[in-house]
Amino acid sequence: MSDHQVTKFTLLVTGNPASHQSASNAYQFCSAALKAGHKVSGVFFYLDGVLTASNLISPATDEVNLPDLWANLAKEYQFPLEVCVSASLRRGIVNQQEAEQLALSNYNLKSPFVLSGLGQLAELSASCDRLVQF
Repeated sequence: MSDHQVTKFTLLVTGNPASHQSASNAYQFCSAALKAGHKVSGVFFYLDGVLTASNLISPATDEVNLPDLWANLAKEYQFPLEVCVSASLRRGIVNQQEAEQLALSNYNLKSPFVLSGLGQLAELSASCDRLVQF
C-alpha cells in the first residue's frame, strides 16, 4: 500500500440487484478497493438499488446473495449502508419505524442497512475523494 495513494470513495448504487449487472459490479469494486487499502465513506442505494436492502431477497443457491455480501462487507470494514427512504417506500422497502407510522403489518429492511434521505448522500459525497456510481 505504500506505493499508492489511499482514496476514500462513496458509492452510489442504482441498479436492481436481481436484474442489473451494475449492482454486482458495485460490490466487486467496493470489495477490491477495500482490499487494496482504500477507504469507503459509505454506500448509498437509490432508485432500484434500494431493493438490495430487502430482507426478503432469496436468490437461488447457485446465485450470489448481494444483500448478505454488502452486509458482511459493511460490518467488516465499518462503513454505512444508506438507503434512500423515498425510493424505498415506493418499492416496498420499510424499516420497523416506517411500518408502524404507515400502519403496515410488516417491515423488511435488512440490517445493517438504514433508511436515510438524499441529504445523507450529500454528506457522504462531501467526506470522500471520489463518488462512484453504479
